[in-house]
Amino acid sequence: MKKILVPTDFSKQASIATEVAADVARRSGADLVLLHVVEEVTGGSFNVEGEVSSSDIEDKLFNHRLIEKARRQLEKAVLDPNIRDVAADGLLRVGNPFHGIRTLLQEKKFDLVVMGTAGHTKLEEMLIGSNTERVVRLSKCPVLTIHKKPVTSNFKNIVYATAMDKSEEVFSRIVRRTQQLYNSNIHLVRINTPGDFQRDYEVKDYMYRFAKKLNLKNYTISVYNDLSVEEGVIRFADSIDADLIAMATHGRTGFAHVIAGSVAEDVVGHAKRPVLTFVVKR
Repeated sequence: MKKILVPTDFSKQASIATEVAADVARRSGADLVLLHVVEEVTGGSFNVEGEVSSSDIEDKLFNHRLIEKARRQLEKAVLDPNIRDVAADGLLRVGNPFHGIRTLLQEKKFDLVVMGTAGHTKLEEMLIGSNTERVVRLSKCPVLTIHKKPVTSNFKNIVYATAMDKSEEVFSRIVRRTQQLYNSNIHLVRINTPGDFQRDYEVKDYMYRFAKKLNLKNYTISVYNDLSVEEGVIRFADSIDADLIAMATHGRTGFAHVIAGSVAEDVVGHAKRPVLTFVVKR
């Protein structure tokens, strides 16, 4: 792991995500890149140097002040004593937060994105949560989402919720790498639902072979029954007091996403524990 992207809005939630990212960086030897995107408040376009094309001088001055304030906040975030032992850099952009994150992910290679899932108010929760779920759905690298300050950032117990799909092979290696970083126990679980039920012995036999193929160490295997996969994953994680939930997502977009939804995105939106996701291709 070489680079970790941490989108930040300088909130307490973003600071928590930065601290978790810094812990991952210490263990893996990665560098942090803190990204802040200043949202446009007019139809005019401008850049971080303050060059504007708006005809309204008041808007120009206001936007310039926003950029300068964000620049100072970003410098302060990079120099935060909690991450002083980690190589960190700041990046300031202007525009829509989601598109700013997505564009940067397309321009540069990152090994992990770490970001919060909720704000202080209902409106912030709606905006931040929506952006986070879109990043989860479209990112080409793993995404670690943080809902609140974890009891521990030492992820000793990892719930790996598997759909028993061959497409998870790349993600399974990411989970194994995470286990190595934290010397963790992996709890493989398959959620049985009324609409997708499989017999225990068949599921467990598959998961034993799956774990053997991955050469996993220190793992358990479970089948958990619930009305939905999302609820089952969250309840199972609660039952063993997991430190981290790991799930693959197929990253559906457009109309297919509206129809099918995404279990991983639902878990990200509702779990109180950190969630590690990765888009796999079927």
